[in-house]
Amino acid sequence: MKQINVGMVGYKFMGKAHSAAYRAIPMFFPQVTKPVMKLICGRDEAGVKQAAEQFGWEGYVSDWRELLKRDDIDLIDINAPSNAHKEIALAAAKAGKHIFCEKPLALNLADSREMLEAAEAAGIKHMIGFNYRFTPAVLLAKKLLDEGRLGQIYHFRAWFLQDWIVDPMFPLVWRLDKEIAGSGSHGDLGAHLIDLAHFLIGGMEEVIGMSETFIKERPIAESMTGLSAKGSADAPKGPVNVDDATLFLSRFTNGALGSFEATRFAPGHRCTNSFEINGSKGSVKFDFERMNELQVYFTDDAADVQGFRRVLATDPAHAYADAWWPPGHTIGYEQTFIHELVGMMECFGTDSQPVPNFVDGVKCQEVLEAVERSIDQRRWVKISEM
Repeated sequence: MKQINVGMVGYKFMGKAHSAAYRAIPMFFPQVTKPVMKLICGRDEAGVKQAAEQFGWEGYVSDWRELLKRDDIDLIDINAPSNAHKEIALAAAKAGKHIFCEKPLALNLADSREMLEAAEAAGIKHMIGFNYRFTPAVLLAKKLLDEGRLGQIYHFRAWFLQDWIVDPMFPLVWRLDKEIAGSGSHGDLGAHLIDLAHFLIGGMEEVIGMSETFIKERPIAESMTGLSAKGSADAPKGPVNVDDATLFLSRFTNGALGSFEATRFAPGHRCTNSFEINGSKGSVKFDFERMNELQVYFTDDAADVQGFRRVLATDPAHAYADAWWPPGHTIGYEQTFIHELVGMMECFGTDSQPVPNFVDGVKCQEVLEAVERSIDQRRWVKISEM
């Protein structure tokens, strides 16, 4: 079987998620090209060495440029903080390496477009990490939409609610620094909602939004990983220069209306990534905290049994289900990354471009920045302006 040798930049939250996916693919999806975990990269040599041993990589380096010099590295996986994406991706494309890049593609639209142009000019395969697309229940919603079983679509409403920074003494982590993250809840959580909207409903025509930063400064973090951090209440404080919450409305090109909410200030919500779609023939509802379920309603059901039904998306009729466990035996968060990277590996066998790719990353960035412009100028902004 053909193999693809992977060099990965990043070894914390997303690094662990991607490593688990690469390890699982040969066991559960033996029909696709096999990823070989060659080298993992991180600036902290002690930390990346430990990660290499723990995650199962053959070796490690502390400078990502070393990955590009190696003839035995085919694919560069970028899951370092957002401000590092552009430089690494441009260099990887120039070196002829295929690229998997976590979202957001870059800190701004101009950089995202430059990354797309470089990847297309190099003729490489490129993919962006919108893992929630690969949840079987979400793919069931997509199937119902594509088959017209929900009829004409009127509404797409989506919300991504978290609560991990509600405490004003939670340290100032990199996700709260605009120079590193690009934006706050909008670019982190809202990006996933925008991509799901593009995937399920289609393109947007115009948007209008509002945002707020509730906690203006926080103690400087001593250390951080994933969504966790250590700090002291009496540590020096730094400014929070990203949004804590962003809401916006949209009008889709097909006439549907959309509403979006992304916040990290919703106590009790750990990862409430949800959407509801209403059409002339029915509706669907999804909540990632119950990721194996899709709530489905059809208007043509008999009057005495009308109502939302719970569909457990674990039967062989559902996407990816036949690779896992017997019906009713649910899967989890890590499978979304496995399915995503299966999509990347499949493309090496079919010589096609994976989806979502940098084109989708640019489309997402267009909406993100249109919303930001709308907030700044207090008006509706057309996506065509971007």
